[in-house]
Amino acid sequence: MSACLPTRRELLRLALASSCLPLLPYSGLAEALACDRTTWYRNAKFGMFIHWGPYSQASVEASWPIMRPSPGGITEADYRALAKTFNPVKYDPHAFVDLARLSGQEYMVFTTKHHDGFCMFDSSYTDYKITNAPYGKDIVAQLAKACAEDGMPLGFYYSPPDMHHPDFRDTSKLASENWNGEPWRPEWPGYLQYMQLQLTELLTRYGPVAIIWFDGLYHQEKYDGVRVLEMIHGLQSATLVNDRIGVPADYETPEQFIPTAIPTKDVVLTGIDPKVSEKLRNTVPRPEDFRLWETCMTINNTWAYNKNDHDYKSEQTLIRGLVEVASRGGNFLLNVGPQPDGEIQPEFQQRLRAIGEWLTLNGDSIYGTTYGPIQGVTGLRTTAKDKTVYVHLFDWPTSTCELPGFEGRALSARLLANGRPLTFRQAEGKLQIDVPAEAPDPNVSVIAIKTY
Repeated sequence: MSACLPTRRELLRLALASSCLPLLPYSGLAEALACDRTTWYRNAKFGMFIHWGPYSQASVEASWPIMRPSPGGITEADYRALAKTFNPVKYDPHAFVDLARLSGQEYMVFTTKHHDGFCMFDSSYTDYKITNAPYGKDIVAQLAKACAEDGMPLGFYYSPPDMHHPDFRDTSKLASENWNGEPWRPEWPGYLQYMQLQLTELLTRYGPVAIIWFDGLYHQEKYDGVRVLEMIHGLQSATLVNDRIGVPADYETPEQFIPTAIPTKDVVLTGIDPKVSEKLRNTVPRPEDFRLWETCMTINNTWAYNKNDHDYKSEQTLIRGLVEVASRGGNFLLNVGPQPDGEIQPEFQQRLRAIGEWLTLNGDSIYGTTYGPIQGVTGLRTTAKDKTVYVHLFDWPTSTCELPGFEGRALSARLLANGRPLTFRQAEGKLQIDVPAEAPDPNVSVIAIKTY
């Protein structure tokens, strides 16, 4: 195997450090992904999830209004008709990528097809797609091109459930009656073939695919996941696959919550209540026992654009969410739901940029790190990289930061954001660090501790 290529972030740092080194687009994405299947993902830590489709026009959630309709909500017929008017004329894929970069996000995952069956790519196997809508152009192809030009790893969300396909379910009935699919029908093998044909399109038309992000709902074993996984790796061996098609695959995906303990291979947290025992919460597993994972989360309460949902998480909450995830070795996939015209709403942009500003000063404590050696201590979280431990302080101490159970031998301590050195004392497994009276950052302040 050839030596791993430098990441785009490493190239950027090299360019900034040398005025004679040009900053050029990174074009070796396929080789970098193939170098090690999970290393790039483990290092990336922060990604952009994008839920978008005709449903954005009605300010309703993707697919669920026809699967679990509410009284007075949109009818299935009206939901289906949204595809006939979908025309996001302000869509600019480069703006999506630029926003992700400004936010410090290192990969993107885009909804190519949600449960409703509408394809945001030009599939040859259905008429229910973006190229038959008024917009008329392949949105996925445009985003894939923009990501390739920027060196941004791009993953595809793909829903195995499909409310539109007659082989998935009897479409003469309302989706609310049989939205879990009907694998006992003789048409079911035809649906599995359809799904695999569409995945083949996604994996052969749009360049290197970093991730296939399935969302299989219930009874995922019906999708023949082992065969699907083999097919994916036969087409692109470096592509990562999440755990929602009936097989564990590469990583676990808790949704809308952050596990309170570090996931391990023998403790499955996806779909389980986030509360775990205190003993498990404080455990630091061996690297070989760690289970790769990613929390996906919304900025407000909905995945899709909803003009009525103003319950936005604060900048501090989102920054601390990223820290919480990284402190347990996970990735943070933060969602945006673009508007019907193709733009991302200002409230999302503001919060994403604030995270990016924090990462500009504190990114070394997130990117390329793993879970820290101190877990379960109120008011602080730790990450680790090489021989540095990063202490993220949620509650700023009055004069001294005390780290119980610090087993390494400290060589130096400094504030990460401004490099200010800090005095410290270490004895009997306890490290005490003298800190200034005021926190450097109102959201999360970070101390970097160099160890032997």
